[in-house]
Amino acid sequence: MEQVASTGKPVQITVTKGYELKGFKGDTPVTFIRAEFNQAVLGDSAKITVSSEGTAVYNFTASFEFSPEGGVTLDDLAHKPVFLTVTEVLPKEKKQKDEKTLILGQAVVDLLPLVEGESSFETMAPLHPVTGSPLELPRPGGKQCTLEVKVSVAETLLTTAQMVGGNLLKVTLEAAYSVPESFIPVGPLQNYMAGLQVPSSGEKDYPIFFKNGTLKLGGEKEPVPRPKKWPIANILAPGANNIPDAFIVGGPYEEEDGELNHPEDREFRNQSESIKKRIIWDLESRCYLDPLAVVSFQKRIADCRLWPVEITRVPLVTQPKGKSAKFDKTDDESPLSFHGVAYVNMVPLLYPGVKRIRGAFHVYPYLDNAVYEKTKCLCSLFRDTGHHLIQNNKIGGINSPLSKPVISKSLKEDKVVRKGYGRRPGPGAVQASSIKSQNSDTPLETEPPLNHNPEGQQYVEAGTYIVLEIQLDKALVPKRMPEELARRVKELIPPRPPVSRRTGGAQKAVSDYHAQIKNISRAILDEYHRMFGKQVAKLENDIDSETLVEQKCQLNYELNCSGKYFAFKEQLKHAVVKIVREKYLRTTAFESQEELQTFISELYVFLVDQMHIALNQTMPDDIQGAVPTIHTTTEQLRLFAFEAEVNENFGMAAVYYEERLAREPQNLEHWLDYGAFCLLIEDNIKAQECFRKALSLNQNHIHSLLLCGVLAVLLENYEQAEIFFEDATCLEPTNVIAWTLLGIYYEIQNNSIRMEMAFHEAFKQQQARVTKQKSTGTEEYVEEGGKMESSFGPWGIASGSSTTAIKMEAPPGPGAQLSILDEFLEESSKRLSYSQEPVLSGASQDPAVSQRPSNLFVKEIPEKREASKSQDSSMFLHPSPQGVSQTPATVFMETIHFLMKVHAVQYVHRVLAHELLRSQGGPSCEYYLVLAQIHLLKKDFPKAEEYLQQAAQMDYLNPNVWSLQGHVNFLSGNHAEAKACYERTVSFVVDASEMHFVFLRLGHIYLEEKEYGKAKKTYLQACKRSPSCLTWLGLGIACYRLEEITEAEDALSEANALNNYNAEVWAYLALVSLKAGRQLEAEQAYKYTMKLKLKDETLLAEIHMLQEMFGFGNPSF
Repeated sequence: MEQVASTGKPVQITVTKGYELKGFKGDTPVTFIRAEFNQAVLGDSAKITVSSEGTAVYNFTASFEFSPEGGVTLDDLAHKPVFLTVTEVLPKEKKQKDEKTLILGQAVVDLLPLVEGESSFETMAPLHPVTGSPLELPRPGGKQCTLEVKVSVAETLLTTAQMVGGNLLKVTLEAAYSVPESFIPVGPLQNYMAGLQVPSSGEKDYPIFFKNGTLKLGGEKEPVPRPKKWPIANILAPGANNIPDAFIVGGPYEEEDGELNHPEDREFRNQSESIKKRIIWDLESRCYLDPLAVVSFQKRIADCRLWPVEITRVPLVTQPKGKSAKFDKTDDESPLSFHGVAYVNMVPLLYPGVKRIRGAFHVYPYLDNAVYEKTKCLCSLFRDTGHHLIQNNKIGGINSPLSKPVISKSLKEDKVVRKGYGRRPGPGAVQASSIKSQNSDTPLETEPPLNHNPEGQQYVEAGTYIVLEIQLDKALVPKRMPEELARRVKELIPPRPPVSRRTGGAQKAVSDYHAQIKNISRAILDEYHRMFGKQVAKLENDIDSETLVEQKCQLNYELNCSGKYFAFKEQLKHAVVKIVREKYLRTTAFESQEELQTFISELYVFLVDQMHIALNQTMPDDIQGAVPTIHTTTEQLRLFAFEAEVNENFGMAAVYYEERLAREPQNLEHWLDYGAFCLLIEDNIKAQECFRKALSLNQNHIHSLLLCGVLAVLLENYEQAEIFFEDATCLEPTNVIAWTLLGIYYEIQNNSIRMEMAFHEAFKQQQARVTKQKSTGTEEYVEEGGKMESSFGPWGIASGSSTTAIKMEAPPGPGAQLSILDEFLEESSKRLSYSQEPVLSGASQDPAVSQRPSNLFVKEIPEKREASKSQDSSMFLHPSPQGVSQTPATVFMETIHFLMKVHAVQYVHRVLAHELLRSQGGPSCEYYLVLAQIHLLKKDFPKAEEYLQQAAQMDYLNPNVWSLQGHVNFLSGNHAEAKACYERTVSFVVDASEMHFVFLRLGHIYLEEKEYGKAKKTYLQACKRSPSCLTWLGLGIACYRLEEITEAEDALSEANALNNYNAEVWAYLALVSLKAGRQLEAEQAYKYTMKLKLKDETLLAEIHMLQEMFGFGNPSF
């Protein structure tokens, strides 16, 4: 037969030196090195004498052929190391024919770098001593014995396709905890095994076995970090079992990817991993996946989701004399006992950028139809594919499948069936019948009776679980890098730096002219003082006109003679030229002399006027002081816009928002507010422009990114939406809202795996935040960005979550907590924060809820009132905090709050669907509140009323329920019911999340019912909390009706200062002026009342009546 040329590539292992060596016989022993790989001896080095310093120069090279077509493959390199055994050659004794040798130690060289694409590497391999070796006692100095090793190949072993598409899979089986009590360390020896299969490029899957688990009794936890071990038997040196630089580090249960990772599982996990029996493997097995296997692996995960990891035990018996092994598997009659299976959810490996999953997984009895239903796996790794227990354990733990089942006889039923032992049935005793496949809605009740595998059932009764880690060298689904996402965002929305002001222009030319006039005037005054200063000082104010004329003539003569007059003209010429060019746009010659004279006359008048203006600015004592103007802040404008929104005066609201933008065009929060307003009026295009403008000002602003993503979804620009949401999660990985919105986006795209990934991360981050708050003793809820925020809708209704608060007879104070009307504005100061526990008082107006007074409440109320006295009116944007708000129960409700604040109602419906599905025990009070708010926006009052009734049944002590109920009644015209709801709201100890319109509308009802004293008191509270034109107007009306004319005028003046376009304010100012007898002011107020077209005919008739009574006030008389 014709010989085929070998296509193998030689892999060379060179040992150059050994350090810190010593032997059994003296400090200069004769040693040699034996290299082994894949159960084959590669060669022995020459016998080298160790120096007195413990150094030996070997320069020994051994090699083997890498042949992917057969023989040594990449998979072998991945999980099989090279063993270097150092042996001492003892001196020959008398009459001794052969040399006697003793093994000193063994070093392990991991060939993984070759699989990762390197062509050579060097390492200092520790030489692990065998038992009884003199190397166990290090030489003086305490340094460890090492070998200097270099591994090289002529060229990289990976092809281009393998480097791009291949992958390396590492599976680490740590332990099985809380194993059945029937597992005992005495009696016949057992081989505890586990295994799984991974796809290969061939037709059959590749089996991975973990053998020889160690059964240990409880007592203490396994130490961490602890080294991972090679899944290889017969390693001579104990220390050589450890894989270099590979450790099991553990971690918090909550950060794991498997089961039993919830806070309620912590106690069970701690008990199982400290005081209960366990089987320890700590083995890491590696498997190289070529590109075809990677594709198959990825497809299998997407199709099956769950991966079966089998666990069993096989008895070992003493081998008869003459056999090479001490223990071996019995004949095919050996039973396969305690056959169980853990279902590992591999879907996280399909999440973008995920390369590792680690977690605890319940063990269930192995039942064929249950395994097939969950994993689509038709055969058992142990029972059907087979296992081949031999003494050397098949290096690497990988065993070739046999052609027939090894276990052929039926399983013997275990006589001892445990029923649990003194722990709750929750985490550990999750019944198989309650577990459903992620691919099927059929529960395990349809499985065969559990007595088909009574031994496996003991795993469920004991609450057994395995801890497993699966790691890939490269993520199956690459994740876009933050730099790429930032670049894409910049491409979509280029950053816009602030526009620099023009240095030229007409205004700049005039200002330069003013500056020159001022400089020249100072120079002339200095000259005048030099010439006539002493004379003026003597005469003081007795200078007559003749003297002044004479001084003027002398000054003109001096300026002309000295040349200063000419210098002044030259100094002023440049400024005049700029005015001609910039102001009058004259850059060419005049066509006629007449045109020139006309222009010069016009220019002269302008220059003289501007000269007078400049001189008056230089000497302001002669002019009357200007009337001070009252400037509203941007926070006040935000409140005014909010009031206009609620009153459906969208035109005025737009004016206020645009005024804020005109004042501070570079403030991104103003753009976000305006965009939210545009969403309210369903102008999505303009909303998108606003959000993108905000993002262009700061491309790292999370809320801007999220809102740009929301608008992109609403406008069906899905590719852009993904970029925005992904960039938000990269910039702030702990942002719960960002992950939730990304999950909703993936749901729209029908990408269930990524949707699951995003929601899982959102839950994980929220749980981490809650845990951190508990550990630090933080009770308040801090939303993304560190801002305490209150959720309010366009009707002034909060969508915050609830807490309990009892009504009080005592009059409520101005409120001690913060309510944020705008989610993007920082708090201007902090108010007193109260416990979120229910506050009880015996003074409750409702006997049904009357209880004993709380000592906490009695103690804190004086503090609340004292704190409220010191509140500044600048706090109007924060009237009430999350006073009734705790941490949202789910990530979906937290996201709903965010969306409702920006009026993204179209997006809220999808999130509400998830909230309904995730709610434990049915919809929450917050769920019904949000639904009521949405229907209130649509003016569907009956439906809003229906949902509010549901919310009230669940939490009738929630002030948000009553404030929203009051708004529904008010807008539907039922002011009597609205009054009762508002009074109940303001009587709660804890304020609703938004109180501004509660006070406004309650005060309005009091005015209608002529309860002016109550109206005055209510409006006063509103003015202290959040002063606006409407609050001062209401107070002014109440005082006017109470005949408190002075107080009414003061309040109305405040209202007019905040908004002088309110016709009703001018109308009441006219009434006040009429009663005060001020004719001019009465006529002026009436003129503006008519100019602004007062719509209240009754009020207008009242003004006319008083005008006729007093005989003035109407200029038309």
